Amino acid sequence: MMNLRTKRLVLREWNDDDLEPLARINDNPRVVRYVAELLDRGAVAAWIADQREHFKKHRFGLWALELPSVAKLIGFCGLVNVPYQAHFTPAVDIEWRLDPADWGQGYATEAASAALSFGFAHLGLNEIVANAAVANLDSRRVMERLGMTHNPKDDFDHPLKAGDDPLQRQVLYRVRSENWCISTSALKGFGIDRE
Repeated sequence: MMNLRTKRLVLREWNDDDLEPLARINDNPRVVRYVAELLDRGAVAAWIADQREHFKKHRFGLWALELPSVAKLIGFCGLVNVPYQAHFTPAVDIEWRLDPADWGQGYATEAASAALSFGFAHLGLNEIVANAAVANLDSRRVMERLGMTHNPKDDFDHPLKAGDDPLQRQVLYRVRSENWCISTSALKGFGIDRE
């Protein structure tokens, strides 16, 4: 397991103390407006176990996101294998979710920058994708700040969402390793802690 550090954040392994804070974050309607909900504590616990397993199997996954000396858990960020078939799969996807109390601080961009750098520099990935519901403008702005590009021809209907689900239509953003630049101010102090 490798933990990532940025100027302000730690992306770390999940622990049992993360269950209640993550459940609280997922209980907020603002957080799950555009994404899958984790409806109860049992689902949250199973999700955390899935993240631990993904790390064991693939050497990457979704890290718990911590704001040192302020909050033990403010959300998550990281890389996952896309779990469905689409025109762009197989692929590795970058995801994030933060407590609304921590929105607007640049934490999503900072954490995602670290995860992208890890994916390209340490995993040797050629490309990383991100997708969001068409109406999810906040996430789309983060993708654009990360230097990810959007081609409307890549947009797709999410195969795990029903045809009448307003979130079925998704936009796809991409970034290739040769276009990724680690020299952003958000990554001053970026490092990896090997455990």
